[in-house]
Amino acid sequence: MTVLAALLEARTGQQLSSYRSWRLDTALKPLLRARGLDTLDQLVMQLLDGTDRAVGDLIVDALVNGESSFYRDLPIFDQLAEAIVAHEGNGRRVRIWSAGCATGQEPLSLAMLYAERQAETGTPVPEIVATDISDTALNRARAGRYTQFEIQRGLPIRRMMHWFDGDGADWIAKPELTRLIQFRRLNLVGDRGPAGKFDVVLCRNVLLYLSPPAKAQVFALIAGALKPGGTLVLGAGETVIGQTGLFEPSRRFRGFYERTTAERERDAA
Repeated sequence: MTVLAALLEARTGQQLSSYRSWRLDTALKPLLRARGLDTLDQLVMQLLDGTDRAVGDLIVDALVNGESSFYRDLPIFDQLAEAIVAHEGNGRRVRIWSAGCATGQEPLSLAMLYAERQAETGTPVPEIVATDISDTALNRARAGRYTQFEIQRGLPIRRMMHWFDGDGADWIAKPELTRLIQFRRLNLVGDRGPAGKFDVVLCRNVLLYLSPPAKAQVFALIAGALKPGGTLVLGAGETVIGQTGLFEPSRRFRGFYERTTAERERDAA
């Protein structure tokens, strides 16, 4: 459905390529049921009719890729621990932005990692800001409720038992964990970034689905949000090489990125 794909790209910058077109049927089935519709054509007619302004938001919310898991790509978290130490200085509290946090597994993984470190060393837990375009995903993230399948994806049993409480078939993050994270709605393509500057920005597996102009917008947004010497973390299949002149591979942390020399000099000027 070209109308639905065009809506998604216009609102979020995400491109629904032909090999991902299956997501239309799969992702929109619950919305069809909720609105008493039988076909995608009927949904498109409601969208084009324009009398129900909410339908466009609901379609985009359903189509946005919300794939996530705890401690996804574990070696990245090991290196993140080193990066945070490098950014700490004189007891200063580090700031982290998890951009495109989906249902919250990434920021919760960060919160667990640094809360455990605080218990061992007394080092302050970084300020963690987590954003996503999907209200549905953010509501789940704030609630910290996960199915048995979701909780077992990457989360060691020891951490599960320590940081989550069982509730029937689900697991709920304890309040002392969720309160370490500020969840906010933010569209990386079109909105301003969170207030203040960050030492580390994680934007993993978001750029994969964006058009080139949208990628340029996101890189510019992140560049403006990073402190001088700050670190950008992308997904394993993503890179800045050939994509932007604002970032280059980090000299300190393999696989991470930092502002280019010219950009750092501009910051210092």
